[in-house]
Formats: sequence, structure tokens, C-alpha cells
Amino acid sequence: MTGPQVVVVGSVNMDLAVRVPHLPRPGETVPGGELEQGGGGKGANQAVAVRRLGARSALIARVGDDEFGHRLRAELAEAGVEVAGVGTAGVATGTALIVIGPDGDNTITVSPGANAALDPAVLDDHSGRLVTADALLLQLEVPVATCLAAARLARAAGVLVVLNAAPLPATIGAELRELIAAADVLVVNEVEAAGLIGPPGDLPVLELPSALGRFGPSEVVVTLGSRGAVHTGPDGSGDVHVPAFAVAAVDAVGAGDAFCAALAVARADGTTPLGAAVRRACAAGALATTGRGARAALPTGAEVDALLARQGGAEGADGATGTAS
Repeated sequence: MTGPQVVVVGSVNMDLAVRVPHLPRPGETVPGGELEQGGGGKGANQAVAVRRLGARSALIARVGDDEFGHRLRAELAEAGVEVAGVGTAGVATGTALIVIGPDGDNTITVSPGANAALDPAVLDDHSGRLVTADALLLQLEVPVATCLAAARLARAAGVLVVLNAAPLPATIGAELRELIAAADVLVVNEVEAAGLIGPPGDLPVLELPSALGRFGPSEVVVTLGSRGAVHTGPDGSGDVHVPAFAVAAVDAVGAGDAFCAALAVARADGTTPLGAAVRRACAAGALATTGRGARAALPTGAEVDALLARQGGAEGADGATGTAS
């Protein structure tokens, strides 16, 4: 297969999801539908999305030596992801507990399990993959120290580093700040952007990317859910808003992962400008909201092309849009 090579260092989870008539308030019990099981984890989702979008995909991760771990590794391989870097740890496979409301909004609680065992030493056996890739894609569901070690290796070799700084930890330590500074492209949502910038945290949305750029990344993208995304403009020309795409959204699980994968694939080819890459990412994120689960609706490159051809940069109507958040 031709196309850019994207290496993902990240998490693998078993998603356990239930749909409810409304998201529960603290202390409230809400009867839900049938329990749904499926592969998840930001790292694994993004690796599968990269492959579906037409790029070569390799994942460096850890799973448990248990039923979930064996099943998830096999599913990743079947999806076309290179899984030589997916090893086993002496703890249970990571698990995510997902509650999905009627409008597609969700709450997620993660038990990291084997993901926490992905320490920097693991990278010693896979440095060859990292330094020969076209892009490295990172998230924060595995130890920050491991992400930072991977970013250092990649940058030293001239490999594009894309960091999806999610989920953002409660404390922004020196290690995470160094990781953000080491990223070529930083992707966060509005909440994560506010968490990084800190008080007063009331900057206009259209000023968030430039504010985050002061932490070191040359390119910053802030996702806005149904309002699309905003990114730093070329050559400091000011931040640019990219509207969302009109789709029939079902749930938003996996939309952010589709967005990040599409962005990394587009930027990895070395020729696609940031604005065009964000537009493709918005289309991919929108398409990912049209099916249930983290993986089922991850789009192909052809599907993204078709949506772009139909809608271009058009903004969807309220209540019928979808993208990453």
C-alpha cells in the first residue's frame, strides 16, 4: 500500500457502552438499553481511522493477557493496523465505561489498565518505526513520559509530531508542557484549550489557537463540536474558523479520533496546507458521528472526499452537524 506512514503511540480499550434517555445527574440512576461492547481507546481508534483513510498505520501500545486483549489485538490486525508494537502487560486490558444520551452526547470513564504500563522503555524495540514514519500521532491516555520520549525520537528524525492533548490531566506539569512544546501540531477541544491556558480562561474562541501557540507548537487546532474547528493561520495571519458539515448525527463517540487521524494523514503527506487538512478533518469527524460506537462509523478516504465534494466548506444547520469535540 502506498501513502504516508503514521505511527500511533497510544491506548487500547474495550468500550462498554449503554444508551440512556438522558445523561444521569450525580447520584441519579437511569435505566438504559443493552450493553454494547467494542474496541476503543484513543490510540487504537486513531490507528484504525488512519488506515481507513488510506495511510499505512502502525500502533505501539499495551493490552492485558486476557480475553479483551487478545480480541482487540486481533481486531486491530484485521483492520489493517500493524500490531507488532502491541504487546501484553501483566495487568488487565484498559476499559472504558460510556454512557450515551439521546442526542449523541456522552460521558466516559476509563480504567487505564495495561495502558499505564506503556512506559518509555517499550519504545526501545520500536524506535525504527518512529524515526522512519511520516507522522507520529499521540494522545494522553498513556503515560506522558512515554509520549514525550516518542516525540523526542520523532523530532530528532524530522518526523511530524501531532499531539491530541486529551484527556487533559488535572495538573499541567513540566513534562506535559515539554511535550506540547515538542509537538508540530497540537489538537485540543475548547475545554482542553481553557485548561491549558488557565485563568482567566475567557478568551474568544477565535483567539484560542494563537494563545496556545505560545506554548511552542507551530500549528494549533481547536475543535468546536457542531461549530467545526478553528486553527492558527499561516504565517501568523490570525486564526481561521472552519465550519462543520451537515450530517445526521447519531453519537459523537470516536468523532475526535477520526478528526485527529484525518488531520495527521493530511499533514503527513507534506503537501496539504493546514487549512485544507482541518477541512478534511472536520469532514471525517462529522462522518464519524453518523454511526454508533467508536469504530463502526470511522470513514474511509473516499467517504471524506464525497462529503467534501457535496458540501465543500458549508456550515450545517443547528442540530444536524457533527465533528470532533
